[in-house]
Amino acid sequence: MSMIKFEAIYQERVWGGRGLSEKLNRLLPEGKVIGESWEIVDRDEAQSVVSSRTYKGLSLRELLVNHSDVVMGPNSDPSKPFPILVKWLDCQERLSLQVHPPASIAERLKGEPKTESWYVADTSKDASLILGLKKGSTREQFEALLEEGNLEDCCHSFPVDVGDSILVESGRMHAIDGGNLILEIQQNSDTTYRVYDWGRVGLDGQPRQLHVDESLQCIDFNDFEPSALKTAGGDSCQLLADCKEFKITKYRLNTGKSGLSYSANEQPRLLHVVEGSVKDLKSGDIVYKGENCLLAYGSNYELIAGLDCELLVTENFV
Repeated sequence: MSMIKFEAIYQERVWGGRGLSEKLNRLLPEGKVIGESWEIVDRDEAQSVVSSRTYKGLSLRELLVNHSDVVMGPNSDPSKPFPILVKWLDCQERLSLQVHPPASIAERLKGEPKTESWYVADTSKDASLILGLKKGSTREQFEALLEEGNLEDCCHSFPVDVGDSILVESGRMHAIDGGNLILEIQQNSDTTYRVYDWGRVGLDGQPRQLHVDESLQCIDFNDFEPSALKTAGGDSCQLLADCKEFKITKYRLNTGKSGLSYSANEQPRLLHVVEGSVKDLKSGDIVYKGENCLLAYGSNYELIAGLDCELLVTENFV
C-alpha cells in the first residue's frame, strides 16, 4: 500500500500571509490571507481527502469507516474521529495570547482539550515564542495587567531557531510571534480561548472575540519560563514529545546511508518531512519537504532519503 497523502485545507487568518507558497511551494487560493494549512483532519467542519493512489478521493472519515482494520488496526473504533490534527502555521504577525482547556475543565466549558507540539521549520531573525509566565508572576498581577492592557510585562518570551521544538500542553498559555513557520501536531480539537489579542481587529475590521473568563479558568499560573528543545545539529534520532496523546521523534537520514523500516501490523504512524525528501522502497512513493502522510497499520514501509532529509514520525496515538 502507498503512503496515504491528503489534500491541504487552507484557512484564512488575520495573522497569516502568503509564506506557504514561497517556503513550501504551495499553490494558495488567490487573494487570501492564509495562516493555516490543515494537512490531516477529521472533523465535521473540515475533512481531509486522500490525494495519493490508494483510496484516492475518499475523505478521512470514509477511510476510517470503510478500511479501519487496515489503516488503524483491528482494535480501532471506526466511529471515533482520527485522534490527531496536523497543521502548518504561517505566522506573519503575532497570534493572540491563548490557552487550550485541560481535560479536567474542558467538558464543563463545553470545549475540547488540546495538547499540541510545535516544530519550528523556518523563522526570521527576531522571532520569538511566548510561553507561560515570567518567574515571580502571580495570577493577581496577571489580572491587573490584563485590565491595563499590558500583559507582556508578565509573559515569558524567548527567541527561537530553526529546529526548535516544544510541547504545549493543555493549560499552558502561549502565543507565536510573527516570522515563524511552524508544524503543529495536536490532539483533534479546535477549542482555543483568547485571553488577549494585542488590540488587533479581525479580517472583518472588528475586534476579535476574547474568552477571558474561560482562559482564567484554564491557565496554569504555576507554569514559569518553559524552554524549547534544541534539535538543530543534534543526533540522528531525537525524541521531541512523549505524552499520553502522542509520541513524536525526529530523524535525520543521509542519502543512501540510512533509513527507517516499519513492519505491518504494528501501529499506524504519521510521517512529516521538514527538510529534503524521503522515498518508500516498497511503493516507490516520495514524500517531499512540507508534506505529511499516514502510514497504514497493515503495510510495510522501507524509507530512505531521496535527499538528505529531516523528518518527524508521530506514533502512539491509537
